[in-house]
Amino acid sequence: MKFQVITLFPEIIQAATSVGVVHQGIKKGLLEVETFQPREVTTDAHRSVDDRPFGGGDGMIFLPEVLEKILDKTREKGPSRVIYLSPQGPTLTDQKLRELASSGETLTLLCGRYGGVDQRALNELIDEELSIGDYVLSGGELAALVVIDGVARQIPGVLGHEASAKEDSFAQGLLEQPHFTRPREWRGQVVPEVLLSGDHGRIQAWKTQMSLLTTLKKRPDLLRALPEGFKASELKKFWQNLSPSEKAACGLEGLQESDFDLTRR
Repeated sequence: MKFQVITLFPEIIQAATSVGVVHQGIKKGLLEVETFQPREVTTDAHRSVDDRPFGGGDGMIFLPEVLEKILDKTREKGPSRVIYLSPQGPTLTDQKLRELASSGETLTLLCGRYGGVDQRALNELIDEELSIGDYVLSGGELAALVVIDGVARQIPGVLGHEASAKEDSFAQGLLEQPHFTRPREWRGQVVPEVLLSGDHGRIQAWKTQMSLLTTLKKRPDLLRALPEGFKASELKKFWQNLSPSEKAACGLEGLQESDFDLTRR
């Protein structure tokens, strides 16, 4: 999988991709991340990439001619899908990350800065916009890194354990169940007995129910999208059979019986 990042600060991208999962993917030859500095295609003495907006206003606007030239430079490496990281785009989701990963396309990520990009350039040169949330950052570099990391995790062989991406939160439409490690007791909280039983069938069933309960508490909206086979009454019964100490250890304190009536939420 190849990523091309158009950025005024390539050192941000280079530093972040020199460690961690993405770096391991690069070392394995499964990922490639290349940066493109727009100032390299400018011709004036100041290497200007932006100018003041018509009509006034704060910030400087990315010049359409510069964007066109730098995109021409990326296309010398082959075709790609051009994505502008923008708070005005659709919000990035796990489903979108999987779609991008499975496409096999080279992704060219445009990192905006300052006041934004000339709208005409967006109209003509960009395939789509993506947002990582309803807030504004100083530039698109962090958003581009989120996309790179999220897509990279879906590429077979990048993660050390192939099942990791499939078991992450949102992978199955739910949040993950609580996780525990040593010691068995910490600050009066005890690891649930079932996880120490060695009974893999019981453990998997417990994880499934705990994933549902975690989702119910933190993101009940996700449960409404589940198929009709999901029965809130069965989940409620499982929750009722948990001991107070197990509910506390699993972070489920605060759940009420009324929470299981999803029609009221």
